[in-house]
This record gives sequence, structure tokens and C-alpha cells, in this order.
Amino acid sequence: MKIFLYTTFALVAFAFNSILCRLALRGEEADAAGFTLVRLVSGAVALIAINYVVKRGRRALTDVRAIDTGSWPSALFLFAYAICFSFAYLGLTTATGALILFGCVQFTMIGMSVFRGERSAMLEWMGLILAFSGLIYLVFPGLSSPPLLSALLMAIAGVAWGFYTLRGTGSEDPLGDTAGNFLRAALMVVIIALPFLSQIHLSTRGAVLAVLSGAVASGVGYTVWYAALKYHTSTRAAVLQLAVPVIAAVGGIVFLSEVAELRIVIASVLILGGIAATVGGKKR
Repeated sequence: MKIFLYTTFALVAFAFNSILCRLALRGEEADAAGFTLVRLVSGAVALIAINYVVKRGRRALTDVRAIDTGSWPSALFLFAYAICFSFAYLGLTTATGALILFGCVQFTMIGMSVFRGERSAMLEWMGLILAFSGLIYLVFPGLSSPPLLSALLMAIAGVAWGFYTLRGTGSEDPLGDTAGNFLRAALMVVIIALPFLSQIHLSTRGAVLAVLSGAVASGVGYTVWYAALKYHTSTRAAVLQLAVPVIAAVGGIVFLSEVAELRIVIASVLILGGIAATVGGKKR
């Protein structure tokens, strides 16, 4: 039950992260750079505070100051994902971006698991194919010829998120590691953004959306995801993330007044069925 709750919470948080980003960028409440800056900084601040409260002592604060948790490679992957994700969606439709992003996440994580010699059962591979087919069916009607630069940025975001997830599979301190990663990534984005602060556009509503994305959907969501990763293989973790577009689609209907379509229902059945097959195959 704990694994189920951790995984479900993380996947829902990922979906809301996409919804918040679309709300801010689509409504011109923020530009990509400003949204990413506030997202990572607010995530770092929230995680440092949570880390201190949970560990209940000055030692936790000292650890954060010394940046003893997390790692620079993981932070670099987190930063690359966040910045490329925001800028890519300036030139991509939601459907095209989802296919590129999650396709690259899949290929990265499964490719690395094969490279490492991780063996998967036939039912796991069948579940992967079924889930990926559902994702393609979900986004294919909205596909268009994407701008090369935007498509490349989203591909980099997918690869970066795949490696960030892989690096979290062995985390013994999910909260501390996520806090350290966010702190490092926030330092990176602040240093890069300093020369361009006068050009950043961010309304009050855009700032609130970015803070919710950073502190809750990203900070807390990524921490819980790190905690859940120790219970999943790389293949299963990759397939589970295919549930995010389905959750985001439902969230779009509820929060963005998007129209419910039969293809969303069919794609949801295919994707969730593939996930169930993958998880069941691993248990067998």
C-alpha cells in the first residue's frame, strides 16, 4: 500500500506540474526562463525547510549548508530537464511535446537497463509495448511537424529526466538528496539568469503557478518519487511514468476546460493496462 500511495502521488504531482506550466505559458503569465527560475528556486527553498523540519535539528540545516546531500550530476540533469522542458513548449503542441518527452524517457531508462544487464520478463516487455502504443494513440491526432529546435530541446529534457530518475533508484535519503539536487539546480539557473533578469516576464499569477510547480508538484513530488524508486525496476519505473499523460489529460478537462474525447478513454485503457501487465510481469 505504501508503494502504491508513493507512486500514485508522484505521478499525479508530475501531471499537475505539466498543467501548471501550461497555465502559465499559455496565458502569458510567465516566460519560460522566469517560470523555470521561480520553479527551481521555490522548490529548493521548500525542500530545505521540509528537510530541516523532518530531521528536527540543526544538523539537518548544517548538512544543507554544506550541500552534503544530492549530487552535481543529478542536479545538472534536473536543471537540463526543467529549462529544456519550458523552452520546448514555446514551439510545440502539448501532444507533440508529450510524445517526444516520454518517448525519450522510455528509450533512455530501458536502454540503460539493458546496458546494465537488467533482465525483464516477456510480460513486462508486452506491457511496455501496449502502454507505449496507448501513448502514441493518445497524442497522434494532435501531431504536427514540430520545429527542429523545439523538438531537440524536448528530447534533451526527456533524456535528462530519464537519467535523473535512474540516479535516484539507489537513494537512501530521498528528501535530503532531492533538496540537495534542487539547491544545486537553483544555483545553476540563478547564475545563468542574472544577466537577463530585466528581460524576464512574470506576473503575480505566473509567480504563484511557478511556486506551486516548484514547491509542491516538483519538490515534494520528486522526493516521493525518489522514495518510490527503490521498489521499482528501471523498466517498470519507465512504464509507470506513461500514466502521467493520462492523468494530465483528465486534469486538463477539469482545470483547463478541455474537451473529453473517446480517444482519451481508449488510450487510458491501453496505457493503464500496459502498466498493470508490466507490474504483474515483474511480480511473477
